[in-house]
Amino acid sequence: MLNDKIRQAAAYIHRADALIITAGAGIGIDSGLPDFRGIDGFWRAFPPLRRLGKNFQNMATPTLFRTDPHLAWGFYGWRLNSYRHTEPHQGFHLLKQWADSKKHGAFIFTSNVDGQFQKTGFPDNRIIACHGSIHDLQCTGHCHDQTWSADSFMPQIDEQTCRLQNSLPVCPKCGALARPNILMFDDWEWLEEPTMTRLRQFEQWLHEIRCPVIIEIGAGSAIHTVRRFSDRIARRLHAPLIRINPDEAQVGQEHHIGLAMGGLAALQEIALLSYDVVNDWKINDMALRKH
Repeated sequence: MLNDKIRQAAAYIHRADALIITAGAGIGIDSGLPDFRGIDGFWRAFPPLRRLGKNFQNMATPTLFRTDPHLAWGFYGWRLNSYRHTEPHQGFHLLKQWADSKKHGAFIFTSNVDGQFQKTGFPDNRIIACHGSIHDLQCTGHCHDQTWSADSFMPQIDEQTCRLQNSLPVCPKCGALARPNILMFDDWEWLEEPTMTRLRQFEQWLHEIRCPVIIEIGAGSAIHTVRRFSDRIARRLHAPLIRINPDEAQVGQEHHIGLAMGGLAALQEIALLSYDVVNDWKINDMALRKH
């Protein structure tokens, strides 16, 4: 049964002229990234914050940049360093290979802020980071509405206290504290224009494609932004959805496919069966031509 689903997923991908890839935190687990699920998962990733009694909601808030910027940047600086040193797993590269083989390539919608798709080689103008990116900064003084790259910022973190040890990053225009261009909890200050620009480009791209497939990886229902996007686009385009999630692979339509697997394992299995699918199509095509 599972093998049949994987074969059907490979067939959907083979005949598509474009990929719509949607991804949540689960796709990064096979690269070694934490997904922060539950307080214990968060504290395993950040042991000093257990001692401080801090949870994800306490840390992922613009308020902390006002009340304790060195702790705020200790948390986000640790993540920035981690993401910079993390290599995308093979599943990302399989997605890139499939995208490169399609007439219209791929567009990505992700809630992840880690930049793993960019590091794999997907063009930035084809990536909708719906929660922003840790690799971009914005001014907390609101002196302008533009973001800029965090490439020159090299955070040094005290691993015992999770506090930034070197100078805080500042706005190049007014000198106010800089923060990541990430949507946080209770965040009315996040600059959304980079994300909105990509959404407008995505809408234009949709007019070019004819036979897309949606591949969703590691998107749970706890933060349902990605799953809702996948479902909405699938309905709108009447396109098949391949939902890859070890715990929540349920799909609402018969022609959709739910694979209760991890992201890397599922993508590798689809790649293995893709060769058979391509050969079957070639054999059928030759048979039709003979008749």
